Amino acid sequence: MTVSIPELPLLTLSDDELALISVLRADMLRDRWRLQLLDAYFNGEQLVRDLGISIPPQLKGLHTVIGWPRIGVEALEQRLDLEAFRWADGSEASDLSEIAEANDLFDESSLAHLDALTYGREYLAVGSGDCGSDDCPPLISVESPLDMTLMWDARLRVGTAALRECQADDLIESGGDDRMLVLYLPDQTVMAVPTSSGGWEVIDRDQHNLGIVPVVRMANRQRTADRVGKSEITPEVMSITDAACRRLMGMEVASEFFGAPQRYILGASESAFQDAEGNAKSAWETYIGRVLALERDEDGQVPTVGQFAAHDPTGMTKIIDLYARIMATQLGLPPHMLGYTSDNPASADAIRSSEAMLVKKAERRIRRFGAAWRQAMRLALWVRDGEPPDKTRRIECVWRNPATPTIAAQVDAVTKLVQAKILPPESDVALEMAGLTEEQRQRVASERRRASGGSILDRLAQMDDEGQQSASGGPGVAAETVGPSDGDTGF
Repeated sequence: MTVSIPELPLLTLSDDELALISVLRADMLRDRWRLQLLDAYFNGEQLVRDLGISIPPQLKGLHTVIGWPRIGVEALEQRLDLEAFRWADGSEASDLSEIAEANDLFDESSLAHLDALTYGREYLAVGSGDCGSDDCPPLISVESPLDMTLMWDARLRVGTAALRECQADDLIESGGDDRMLVLYLPDQTVMAVPTSSGGWEVIDRDQHNLGIVPVVRMANRQRTADRVGKSEITPEVMSITDAACRRLMGMEVASEFFGAPQRYILGASESAFQDAEGNAKSAWETYIGRVLALERDEDGQVPTVGQFAAHDPTGMTKIIDLYARIMATQLGLPPHMLGYTSDNPASADAIRSSEAMLVKKAERRIRRFGAAWRQAMRLALWVRDGEPPDKTRRIECVWRNPATPTIAAQVDAVTKLVQAKILPPESDVALEMAGLTEEQRQRVASERRRASGGSILDRLAQMDDEGQQSASGGPGVAAETVGPSDGDTGF
């Protein structure tokens, strides 16, 4: 009698899950080469194509690097400072702060923004905490698109499945295959490791039953036909970077050939290029040695010595300055950030005007990236509480001002708003507009509460003193005059 034993769903992947993993892995591997190319330009490790015209074979190994793509990406990322999460209705946001601090989001956000600007997208994965207790905060992890991909529903604007391929530390120590797949589904998160037979073994299933995939995509430069996002390192940026690197390489080659001025000698005898034993001297010895003191020939004539014009790199430096101005336009940066400076120093107003495009780009990224952070925080509350958070309560992200105004100008603007009674003096909005950080605003609020409590205690103490003085006939109270009683003679 044959007994069929059903496969345990905990230990094996279903056919639908295997098909989904195959599709997602193919999508991730297909984009990995392009993402690695963008990473190479960011790190200055790209291979510049040699035109094979002016560079000799001896200098084929020469490599020049110019870090304009990294400067452009980091200049934009440095203006995206996430400071806090809060409820829009002004209620206490300790629950949001607890999740953010537990996941170190204010430091991790910088990594997420940098990858999103470099690769065009970044992923925020939400799951249960790993501390082993019921009150453990949910886990929010920042994942690189090199190791993760998301299947997207354009109509609903939500993800339908996601896959992350990472390394398992315990498998590395045991000497096995270090790969591990994490499949994110609307009802569960599946973790699997490869087997010796080429399949996958499930090691854990997190049945969260959220109804949505707990992965948020942070996309940069989206379009309606391209929700995946595009990098700030555009093809134009890569082309100008390659051209500037080739120009720098040309300057290096020119310095090798024309660093020392070329000289010519007319009418010199052969002995001028030989040592005392009649052996031919090397070119360098000839150049720095005897050619400076030549003998007359048999006719008494002195050999004619001349020098060719030395190489002038001014033309190449002007071309590199042109590339810097073009690159500044493509990246939206002030030219001085790329090393291009003019003879006349710019005024403060001119500097702020040149940064207008960069500031506007930062404001647009704040709006786009803030939506991703808010969605990730709502998912974290959902995982923690087991039910979706109230839709009427909106989460806000607090960002630092991406512009570069002076403190005096900010305070002056806030003062005028308070004097016009548009803002109350004790408003937190006034403190935010004055440029104070979230921690500084919290300290100001605490000091205000402490000062208010101290003034109330002082008034209560004053009222108590006045009451005691009234009861004892103190100052301000007319005392009753006591005279001698009737019949009293005073003796």
